[in-house]
Amino acid sequence: MRILSAAQMREADRCTIEDIGIPSLVLMENAGRQVVAAIEATYEDALDGRVAVLCGRGNNGGDGFVVARTLIQRGVDTSVFVIGAISDVRGDARTNLEILGRLGTTVVEIGDEQTWELHFSEISECSLIVDAIFGTGLKSALAGMMETVVADINASEIPTVSIDLPSGLSADTPHLIGDCIQASMTVTLAAPKLPLMLPPSETHAGDIVIADIGIPGDIIEGLDGPRIDLLTPEQMRMIVEPRAAESHKGDFGRVTIVAGSRGKTGAAYLAGRGALRSGAGLVTIATPASCLPIVASMAPEFMTEPLAESKSGTVAASAVDALLALQHDVIACGPGLGRGAAVTEFVRALLNRATAPLVLDADALNALTDDLSVLTGKEERDVIITPHPGEMARLVNASIEDVQANRIQIASEFAASRHLYVVLKGHRTIIATPEGRVFINPTGNAGMATGGTGDALTGMIAAWLAQLLDAEAACRLAVYLHGMAGDLAALKEGQVGMTAGDLIARLGDALTQLTTGGKKEDE
Repeated sequence: MRILSAAQMREADRCTIEDIGIPSLVLMENAGRQVVAAIEATYEDALDGRVAVLCGRGNNGGDGFVVARTLIQRGVDTSVFVIGAISDVRGDARTNLEILGRLGTTVVEIGDEQTWELHFSEISECSLIVDAIFGTGLKSALAGMMETVVADINASEIPTVSIDLPSGLSADTPHLIGDCIQASMTVTLAAPKLPLMLPPSETHAGDIVIADIGIPGDIIEGLDGPRIDLLTPEQMRMIVEPRAAESHKGDFGRVTIVAGSRGKTGAAYLAGRGALRSGAGLVTIATPASCLPIVASMAPEFMTEPLAESKSGTVAASAVDALLALQHDVIACGPGLGRGAAVTEFVRALLNRATAPLVLDADALNALTDDLSVLTGKEERDVIITPHPGEMARLVNASIEDVQANRIQIASEFAASRHLYVVLKGHRTIIATPEGRVFINPTGNAGMATGGTGDALTGMIAAWLAQLLDAEAACRLAVYLHGMAGDLAALKEGQVGMTAGDLIARLGDALTQLTTGGKKEDE
């Protein structure tokens, strides 16, 4: 599902109105009625009290006038306020304002702080507030009376439903440009907006409802400009194809995982289990020879291959020959690999010589930070990297704070310049492709901030890549299922108590839930 900027949203409106011929008044009517539907579904009890609808002077205010009219016609006690001069209300918003007047509804004008203070005592006794003050057009921080309005609404702790965006947020950045409404729910129109998807602004949006207001999907898909998408279960479900009855293990790919070192064999195990639980036909863990007995004893389902090792118990540089002699469709490298000159030489040789697709994580990325010249994808060989913010910071020679503040930009620029796929892990994992597409993953929770969950993801991506033979699809599906399994694990174990093993144990449930739409097979 495409995430739109303010300019893209305006263009989508324009194309719908001018090219398709759907009047703008119809879009506004649809928007208002969809907001009411969302309110009725979530805040039914609040509708027994009084609802305050706070409207701005633009189209967002026009949506609010439709909300107010619809609620009044359904018997809900509703008070309507314009924040600003009523004489400044223009266009379709003016039309809907005048309709309210002809229906006998009093609309209160609030043009200064004194008037706001006078009427806020009334608003503070309401059971629900509808924020229809600003939409996607805000560019600068709120000031003057609007700062007081926002502060008072937030302090009231009355459930607040924002239309399109909580007033005070900018549609073009996830960063806070100033004070904003703390919404309980945001009903965003036609498509998601970036500040609803990424921190810190997402924390002000509450529950998010995406409302269809009649803008055709083809128009949204065809818009020029940045391509940022939100992963959805409907899209992910389409990637997974049922297995044929006559399938055999060779049909689902051979994955080799280069992982582990002295004291870090658990990472190899978790990556291997992630690959197996994601459906890879054959999984081989290639690990330093002294680590092999430990890794092999952890699970009987994956094969193991001993690699020459250094004195410190890491993989030796010479081990690349034995590794490349193995049969594989995908090579994953990095979990628990350790650091040192031998590891660096091994990883660089692997990148130079391997012809199979590569998934690089953890210490494989750390081995390259001093010289990125070999870290590049090729037309005949995809490369996927899965850094956490610290590893990404080392790759781009920036601080973790800079990476976290500019996740989309940093991931997409690195992916494009290096012709590879970047899976930047963390809350709202970012997937960036060499072609400039960006995906944001909505699944997952803070309980996944525990050792080993990233190792499991490495194995998962490798497994899906071996099956799908499509790097973008493999990244999208693996990341989505990884977060979904984490959510299921948190439901059972709690976020504090869950482990990477708990997540892996729920991968089968996550895939079943995704492919069946949450229904049991006999339903």
